[in-house]
Amino acid sequence: MAKYTTESIRAAALVGHGGAGKTTLAEALLFKVGAIAAKGSVEKGSSVCDFDPQEKAAGHSLNSAMVNFAAEGVHIHLIDTPGYPDFAGQAVAALAGVETAIVVINAQTGIELATERMMRAAQARGLARMIVINKIDADNVDLPGLVGQIRERFGKECLLLDLPAHGSQDVVEVLEHDAGDADFDSIAHAHRELIDQLVEEDESLLARYLEEGKDPSAAELHAPFEKALRAGHLVPILFTSARTGAGIQQLLHVLASLAPNPAEGNPPPFYKGEPGNVTEPFQAVPDSTKHVLAHVFKVIADPYMGKVCIFRVHQGTIRKDSQLFVGDAKKPFKVAHLYQLQGKDYVEVDSLLPGDLGAVAKVEEIDFDAVLHDSHDEDHIHLKPLEFPKPMQGLAVETRKKGDEQRLFDILHKLELEDPCFEVERHPTTHETVIRGLGEMHLRYKLEKMATQFKLELDTRLPLIPYRETITAKAEGHCRHKKQSGGAGQFGEVYLKIEPLERGAGFEFVDHVKGGVIPGVFMPAVEKGVRQALEGGVTAGFPVEDLRVIVYDGKTHAVDGKEVAFVTAGRKAVVEAIRAANPIVLEPIVAIEIVSPEAAIGDLTGDLSSRRGHITGTNPRPGNTASITGEVPLAEITDYASRLKSMTAGQGSFSIEFVRHAQVPPQVQQKLAASFRPQDEEE
Repeated sequence: MAKYTTESIRAAALVGHGGAGKTTLAEALLFKVGAIAAKGSVEKGSSVCDFDPQEKAAGHSLNSAMVNFAAEGVHIHLIDTPGYPDFAGQAVAALAGVETAIVVINAQTGIELATERMMRAAQARGLARMIVINKIDADNVDLPGLVGQIRERFGKECLLLDLPAHGSQDVVEVLEHDAGDADFDSIAHAHRELIDQLVEEDESLLARYLEEGKDPSAAELHAPFEKALRAGHLVPILFTSARTGAGIQQLLHVLASLAPNPAEGNPPPFYKGEPGNVTEPFQAVPDSTKHVLAHVFKVIADPYMGKVCIFRVHQGTIRKDSQLFVGDAKKPFKVAHLYQLQGKDYVEVDSLLPGDLGAVAKVEEIDFDAVLHDSHDEDHIHLKPLEFPKPMQGLAVETRKKGDEQRLFDILHKLELEDPCFEVERHPTTHETVIRGLGEMHLRYKLEKMATQFKLELDTRLPLIPYRETITAKAEGHCRHKKQSGGAGQFGEVYLKIEPLERGAGFEFVDHVKGGVIPGVFMPAVEKGVRQALEGGVTAGFPVEDLRVIVYDGKTHAVDGKEVAFVTAGRKAVVEAIRAANPIVLEPIVAIEIVSPEAAIGDLTGDLSSRRGHITGTNPRPGNTASITGEVPLAEITDYASRLKSMTAGQGSFSIEFVRHAQVPPQVQQKLAASFRPQDEEE
């Protein structure tokens, strides 16, 4: 592999809604630079990036995939990401590995759910953003109208960097051209808009431009272009047809000559310190001679390679046989093999520079979001975590074969490690094992993977709704636990107060005991008992949250004072207090977006309202479709996939995202409380 420098590295992620043609676009770029001999096809299952058997069967991406190639003297790392909302975790995670987010929009369907989500996520991360309108040669497209919608939705900083010409068979670049033919708008007008925006980034350039009236050269505009991208003052719009190749050369040129290199992009948000304590920003310098600093943004449970951890090098040089630490681990691991990924292929390399994406395999101590480094000076460096959509769709699972329970937990752990939006819960009261994902399609993919790759067959059912409990008033509790059964006894007495906290604040335990009436050695036991009660629930059997517990008095016994006694006293005292604090049950509320044919909108809004839903908006979309947005209790839409399918003849789709917990109606709380049977507590 040809050697290159950090300054000649570009890293970009193709993001956007499903069906926009991101994988086909990656294929067209690889073909254009000669990295592949012929363009593969998503439909035929022959593309470089959709290599997983499940992806081939589905006909769309399920995971992010990495490729890299050389173009115009630079080395480009490209991440192809899935676009359907159920697999948003893979797309969001990829943002931690790049400087540039290329948001791909389908010219036929326009701005869709993932388009907006990824534009917001990339902006929040401080990435350079570019918009690529793909499939410009498709039938019934309104490119001028789509450009207008983009500017209306995302701002006037979205400016044309090229324009389609000759019936979308060609694309003309407008930064260095101020005349020529285009299918719409005017090359001269687009050129002038772009120049006017760029010169504002440089005062001396602006002054000269106003004085002389001459366009700056392309070389002079490079720095202002980078600055505008970093600041979000410019979001270039480009046009392509991945099918015909129109605009592919122009996109390559933009990536090579205008996209930021690792030294030009906004610095990644590293900080020094531990979460919850005092932290300070840490600047990673893309210098190959400094200490190594790398961040893991993807984990793969590969059936042949084992655990594969994919990372971005932010500082220093990682070489084969390097010794690296994981987080604040005391012992390093040896980099026995160092890889770059080309779709499904692992290409072994000798070293990786700042800006490179690479991978190591079979290092069990590395997890998603880990920071790798080669000096204890960087023990407490972390990267600010990305905001992932919360997995709300759930299924309770159990093995069909007795004795497979441990295998189930091992496999679920692997799947959880490689997907930040896949969670596994074990409910302490019902003993249900619940898997949670972003939607029905997401969970179906996980179940198929367990069946095909791990040969594990499961039975599934709808899980209990993840209700929560909280309090609405202050109260006090007391328990004197005394047990004498011959020989040594048990004694522990606890007085405590509880008070509500803001929604989402969690749980606080405060020790206000004076004079050692409860010895410090027993205070962890009191807290343990309190936490046991909160986890098991008091009103309806669901975890209690958003409260402060203050232990202020108690007693012990010189002989019978024991840890188990204070565990019991703490548990019973807090239960007594919660029952007196006007407890309520909270239910999860989710934001829902439904896309369906326009003809079904009336039925859908009525149905959603009947499910205690609140409609926040309806918006027309291309192709005689519309979207409905609103909020609805999760408990009301456990069967919504099948319901929507029947109301839209299979043409509707929806996505949900957790918003908050809210109090359930009184009749629902009464029903939940009536079915709860607390476990008998020892006296």
